[in-house]
Amino acid sequence: MSDLQPPEEAKHLRARLQQWGHEYYVLDRPSVPDSEYDLAFRRLQQLEATHAELREENSPTQRVGGEPLASFVSVEHKVPMLSLDNAFDGDEMAAFLKRVCDRLDQQSIPELVAEPKLDGVAVSLMYEKGELARAATRGDGSRGEDITKNVRTIGTVPLKLQGKSHPELFEVRGEIYMSRQGFEDFNEQARLRGEKTFVNPRNAAAGSLRQLDSKITAARPLVFCCYSAGLQPEVNWPDTHWDVLQLFLSWGLPISAHAERLNSLEACDAYYDRVAELRDTLPFDIDGIVFKVNDFAAQQSLGFVARAPRWAIARKFPAQEAITKLTGIEFQVGRTGAITPVARLEPVFVGGVTVSNATLHNMDEVARLELRMQDSVVIRRAGDVIPQVVSVILERRDQNAEHVQAPADCPVCHSPVERSSGEATLRCTGGLVCPAQVKGAVRHFASRRALDIDGLGEKIIEQLVNEGLVRSVADLYSLTVEQLLPLERMGAKSAGNLIAAIDASRQTTLAKFLYGLGIREVGEATAESLAKEFGDIHTLSEASEERLTEVGDVGPIVAEHLRRFFTAEVNQALVRSLLDAGISWPAVAHLAAEGPLQGQTWVVTGRLDSLSRDQAEERIRALGAKTAKSVSKKTSTILAGPGAGSKLKKAQDLAIPVIDETEFHTMMSELEGE
Repeated sequence: MSDLQPPEEAKHLRARLQQWGHEYYVLDRPSVPDSEYDLAFRRLQQLEATHAELREENSPTQRVGGEPLASFVSVEHKVPMLSLDNAFDGDEMAAFLKRVCDRLDQQSIPELVAEPKLDGVAVSLMYEKGELARAATRGDGSRGEDITKNVRTIGTVPLKLQGKSHPELFEVRGEIYMSRQGFEDFNEQARLRGEKTFVNPRNAAAGSLRQLDSKITAARPLVFCCYSAGLQPEVNWPDTHWDVLQLFLSWGLPISAHAERLNSLEACDAYYDRVAELRDTLPFDIDGIVFKVNDFAAQQSLGFVARAPRWAIARKFPAQEAITKLTGIEFQVGRTGAITPVARLEPVFVGGVTVSNATLHNMDEVARLELRMQDSVVIRRAGDVIPQVVSVILERRDQNAEHVQAPADCPVCHSPVERSSGEATLRCTGGLVCPAQVKGAVRHFASRRALDIDGLGEKIIEQLVNEGLVRSVADLYSLTVEQLLPLERMGAKSAGNLIAAIDASRQTTLAKFLYGLGIREVGEATAESLAKEFGDIHTLSEASEERLTEVGDVGPIVAEHLRRFFTAEVNQALVRSLLDAGISWPAVAHLAAEGPLQGQTWVVTGRLDSLSRDQAEERIRALGAKTAKSVSKKTSTILAGPGAGSKLKKAQDLAIPVIDETEFHTMMSELEGE
């Protein structure tokens, strides 16, 4: 329709929208997905907004009504602001609840708190003696931007809490958003003034909070709603998430009116369906439901994996979709050699952004979709998830459309491509010969969560590898200022700062070093567990697969990847080079202490009355034993409380000694008195 003049295009769009609306609302036989209707609707809105003379009273449009900025001070979150894992359907929600029950070693699900997931900007509010002291954005989860002056202008944020007996210091976590009506009114006023409008309420809220002039923020219709606590007092604090929300409410902090306590999968599904039906009538945007385990002791027992808690999940609503055309396939090479097909698309507006690329995961997915070049495809974008190709519209396919062929050679270094048995992923065999893998490895190694080399960005890495100055991460530590100076946009000061940052990265932790090596399937949480278990890189590198699987976060697949990495001569040489370059770390704490239980492995399961399972495990480790999360032939003793399930049965089958809580206290008292 881009070839039509605005009056003709508007007339054509009105006719299509009216026909589609009749098919959807009257005949109940829609001929196009909602996304295509929405795309045409938005285009007509744009035309009518741009060309006032095209507006008609009976038009279908009349039927309805972030990186920290250098300008802000960076602040550290005393308690990291974590992300949530997602569930996109009922099966994934059920799987989450099963994992919770298995980890808590109980049959029935614990009480959950459910509330709509607001589509806004996550913020942290710190209160001291009942008064707002600091407000900050999430940032990267560890550090955010200080936006206190801006947040003080938001009417729903109490500057001073109601009531008395507030903790000396505590933190409120919540969402700042813009209501739908506020968003519409704001954009309308912006249009009248000839100013830029926002694409959706979330972007409007984020842009409003990042204004340097707080007077501008004050003029924006922002709303705050809290959903949890961050930093909490150690005493006189509720035992459950629900009670914290009620406490917040009594202090004048707004909470969701739709929050509920639930006790079964059926109740979770019913709540999800009920809120999904209400979604379009709510005065604000939501993109799913957040379910949290209510009891804090259970939360602590469940713990975290990488950057997300095991005790919470966000079940997302059906993703937004749109139709566009596949213009090409590009094969990208990652740091582990994985070759990923990426769809190049005719740009299409979906989920609040313009999308021109989408992931295809692997060639199995290409085959499942029966994808061919120039196909018309349905694109889905769910929240911040990378857009993906959902399906192909076969009736729109050209008869001569070409099949998508997998590459036989690496598109970067032209080394042979292989596919291991049981894997869907193609991999380049070039290793360190492949510049793409080297660049990916350096990016990962230098990232904040690994060696944290400040200033070593994408463009510099590209130049370092392309110029042959860096062929592996170890080469970073032999770089000089003189080598850096010829690089694009690299002055003497920048070069000196980068060399200083590389030098500073020599002092790290074993966990960060392990994570930075980029071993397949070894994330932050697993690296931390390995560091605590083995204490040094040499002991870890010599551990057998059987020994590795004794670590709580390590299963057979991860153990195999670890052994393959440390037995490869090229990786042994890399680790030696890095250590020779001066990379070191403090001695790792939490290793098994010497004591009467040294050499033993204990498992704690079930509910304990006089202490938590974490406290019991600490007491066991203090006497020299190790603790594990699973039972094996090497398990020495099981401490089992009421509700112990599969672990107790496996221990009995293996004839492993089992003691109860009373026997445990008696044994500990005797051993601690030695």
